[in-house]
Amino acid sequence: MSFDSLGLSADILRAVAEQGYSEPTPIQRQAIPVVLSGRDLLASAQTGTGKTAGFTLPLLQKLSAKATARGRRPVRALILTPTRELAAQVGENVSEYSKYLPLRSLVVFGGVSINPQMMKLRGGVDILVATPGRLLDLAHQNAVDLSQVEVLVLDEADRMLDMGFIHDIRRVLAKLPARRQNLLFSATFSDEIKTLAEKLLHNPEQVEVARRNTASEQVSQQVVFVDKKRKRELLSQLIGEGNWQQVLVFTRTKHGANHLAEQLGKDGITAAAIHGNKSQGARTRALADFKSGGIRVLVATDIAARGLDIEELPHVVNYELPNVAEDYVHRIGRTGRAAATGAALSLVCVDEHKLLRDIERLLKREIPRLAVAGYDPDPGIKAEPIQNGRQQQTRGGGGGRGRGPGSSMPRPSGDKRPQQARRQGPASADKPARPRRPAVKRSGNS
Repeated sequence: MSFDSLGLSADILRAVAEQGYSEPTPIQRQAIPVVLSGRDLLASAQTGTGKTAGFTLPLLQKLSAKATARGRRPVRALILTPTRELAAQVGENVSEYSKYLPLRSLVVFGGVSINPQMMKLRGGVDILVATPGRLLDLAHQNAVDLSQVEVLVLDEADRMLDMGFIHDIRRVLAKLPARRQNLLFSATFSDEIKTLAEKLLHNPEQVEVARRNTASEQVSQQVVFVDKKRKRELLSQLIGEGNWQQVLVFTRTKHGANHLAEQLGKDGITAAAIHGNKSQGARTRALADFKSGGIRVLVATDIAARGLDIEELPHVVNYELPNVAEDYVHRIGRTGRAAATGAALSLVCVDEHKLLRDIERLLKREIPRLAVAGYDPDPGIKAEPIQNGRQQQTRGGGGGRGRGPGSSMPRPSGDKRPQQARRQGPASADKPARPRRPAVKRSGNS
């Protein structure tokens, strides 16, 4: 099957061809006809399989069929994403595929000045790509009107639930017209996603092109057991001896990402860190330098596990295993995208054996072990609790994603806000500012 057979216009096909695509992926083959038919859709596919084009192409087709040539343009399609990086990537795809269409698009997210975004909205846009918090900021200032939205897309909806955006999503839904087409795209069909779909979607078509929580077969996976204090030494040696020129490394905490990037620099390996505490400018520069080859290593927290599309990325390293097994799948999914192959290596210390078992239980297989001479772990070292605490919920396990007032769940690592501030929702530069009572001053990082 080719894109020509999916009912897309010549202008869209021309733009798709210029991006080097001739045949749709399985998710695109199944999703595009459903979206064009006007039905609601619940779609899931492995990361890197083309979900974005699966909703972008038919969306452009529907909007261009009755595009407004001049005058004020209402927002007709709204695409919500959980992170700034994913919003930027989706916005780039929309721009590329609509280059020959009379449609305007705009990307808005937090961490940057809101004023330029407000100015562009005044000129009118057909397609708005947004993170929930910044969108609500704009709506609060009457800078955006969502009353004429025809199509709503929730991209990486499971990640939005993980990040605690469910209340923001509900506030956005309240501003949309009741009659609209809803498209929910996700890497997984968790129980919480199904619950959201039941409330949001009307008689939806369901598309799932891969089993739940499976890793791409194009990614080779290995585990190296090593003492925690020797991880950085081993990583530097592997990068140097293997002449790895582009490596995405994951840590659990923001502090850990900063420290590792600094230590790699001292080893003569160019590196930068990317996480939620970095300014948007710093995040954008680090990602651009990594893609261009200006730096060899990008050290990231799980904020980068979704939405980073790095062409032919060869290596992903789990410097620390994620607290929740499902994040492992999304991390290693940054390599082996489209038709490319990739390698994922996990450096596992004695503290992380339980996390490794959780991951292998999710994958339903053991990850091959790799022994590196001189780095055998010391059997006398006893396991210690993971410093930032292991959250007591499982993804797809039926609860605990939203951390509302009174929740007994541990807060995410690095969330050092006072208790009163934490009640406002998860820490994020994309969350809208809300009035809050003065908090009692507390000491320490509790």
